[in-house]
Amino acid sequence: MSGESFNWQAFLGRWQEEWVPRDDSDMDAYEDDGETFVLPGRPGADEAAIAAAEERLGRRLPPSYRAFLAVSDGWHVDETVGVYQLGGAADIRWFGDPHGMTSLYEENLGDDPREEDVRLAGMWKRALQLETDSDMSHALLDPGDVDADGEWALYVYKGWSGELPRRYPSFRAYMEAMYRRFHADRSQDTDFVNATTRAQDAHVDEARVLAVLGRYEEALPLLEEARSFGRPRSAALFNQLRQFMHPHETPGYGNLVADPLYLPELLPVEAKSEVTGRWQPGGDDHWLRMMVARGVARKRAEAVRSAVRDGNHRYAPDGSWGRAVSEARGAARWGNSDAAWRVLRAALPHWKAPGPLLIAPVGLLADPILGPLITPERGRELLATPRDGQQGPAPEPVPDLDPPGLVWLAETATMRQAFDGYRCVWVEGSDPARLPALIGEDGAELGAPVDSRTAFWRAPRSNDREGVQPWEDRALVSVGRTAEGWAFAFDGRAHSSLSTRFVSPAQAASVSGRAVVVCRESRPSSPGGRSATFHLSVAEQGVDLYAFTVQGAEITRSGEIPEALDPARLFRPEDAELGAEIRMLAALHTELGLSLPRFALTRGKLPTFTTRSWTRAPREGEGYATLTFVRHRP
Repeated sequence: MSGESFNWQAFLGRWQEEWVPRDDSDMDAYEDDGETFVLPGRPGADEAAIAAAEERLGRRLPPSYRAFLAVSDGWHVDETVGVYQLGGAADIRWFGDPHGMTSLYEENLGDDPREEDVRLAGMWKRALQLETDSDMSHALLDPGDVDADGEWALYVYKGWSGELPRRYPSFRAYMEAMYRRFHADRSQDTDFVNATTRAQDAHVDEARVLAVLGRYEEALPLLEEARSFGRPRSAALFNQLRQFMHPHETPGYGNLVADPLYLPELLPVEAKSEVTGRWQPGGDDHWLRMMVARGVARKRAEAVRSAVRDGNHRYAPDGSWGRAVSEARGAARWGNSDAAWRVLRAALPHWKAPGPLLIAPVGLLADPILGPLITPERGRELLATPRDGQQGPAPEPVPDLDPPGLVWLAETATMRQAFDGYRCVWVEGSDPARLPALIGEDGAELGAPVDSRTAFWRAPRSNDREGVQPWEDRALVSVGRTAEGWAFAFDGRAHSSLSTRFVSPAQAASVSGRAVVVCRESRPSSPGGRSATFHLSVAEQGVDLYAFTVQGAEITRSGEIPEALDPARLFRPEDAELGAEIRMLAALHTELGLSLPRFALTRGKLPTFTTRSWTRAPREGEGYATLTFVRHRP
């Protein structure tokens, strides 16, 4: 970024032409022929003055700063807090680290510091100080941080903030940032209209059209630049694109959240951010006060937050898009995430914006069932799809997220979660809502969809509940339906032993059809420990058909086991345990048509319920032991 290639005369002339001091600015005015002017710049320094400054400093100034001085010998930056005035050629001087910052930064370098940290620690003693008026702040040019064009990096250090200095790659980059801030500080003034504001507003209009055409990558830089100038509408549109690219972030939508046109879409998204975010000063009431300050009725905000927190919120738009949302929710509710996404993808062209400041179905992200479907890849696919009445080519569909079958259960790290021990009940052709009645504890009902990754940790431990015996092994299971039509109840935290008191729920689950139970104990923590146990049992119409349990080289079996599932063939002693498990899982898919939805079980939300105990009561003369582990946080 060379200063010689940049037209400082035009840039600073435009800035001075647009100049409107802030109401609280104490900038001095000057008179010329009886007329009072309030301008940020001064006449430029001549070459002799610049050369004299360089001789005094013993260094040639960086190109963009040198070119700036030739046009304006100083500048009023007009920050609300920070640097106020940049001096001219006669004012600049070496900083000299008067506050002893070098030693402070060197102490924090550590044993293997980054190059940029070492550079910053040395900056204080070698930097050139530019400001002549500030609020405990410094504008420092660093001759030890030079780019290929000979530009020195500029650091702004605000001593009262406790923050690291902010780095700009050159003096020009700093001045361009200050120009954008100058505009942003005045963006709410309706009288502040000039060629720059009109050009940026035109960029916002262009970006909106590009966004709904699916050309979001072209819209992003236009909106990002307009946002840096503080132009109205730019942040709301930019944040929608960013949110679908990063679905787990919520950038905030300001007062737009209270607009009746957009409130049904935006308020639940803001509430989701509050419910899932970190604690904020002011406790639970902080968010409500913030929404009320933006213009949202308190009762409305409370109701929406309560629905989002309880998992009862439903994104329910109108028209054909709304009908597709309802259909997709029916598929996603039971774990068929890929089918649900295909429905939404096909209907996206029919989405209609409720007003000009919405360019994507943001409300989808707050739906407890559909929101988790929007991965960054799917978010970009959504943004690349023409919508709101626009025509254009559809993007290449992203691949489905659920692999077929069950082999993925043996992966060591599946979608950021590994299932060590697991157990599952499948019931062929059954409604998943019937499973609590078949294998649930007394009074069991399906709960609202919850995050499968946290459901286990949030649920009360079985032995802590009144009426539950210490020997019982009740499981909190996630419920859904496979692509092949089997209802399933899955527990990915199965740590209990498949002991002689194990009772398979296959018979109870099979009263109206075939049921399959698969269990695998958690793997031993030490390499020399005993082998994990694997169990399969199948029943139909309330009658056990066949079953087997494998532990190491020992196999117990009952009934007529199909050859394809013969444990003696699949669990060969000479093979690694994981390889045998993978063969068995593949055979269960091929022979019985069993599968599980990986995405829903690792990153989605499914209904849950608690099963009956998977172990029977000890008989007379049988003993048992229970262990309780308590972890104390330091």
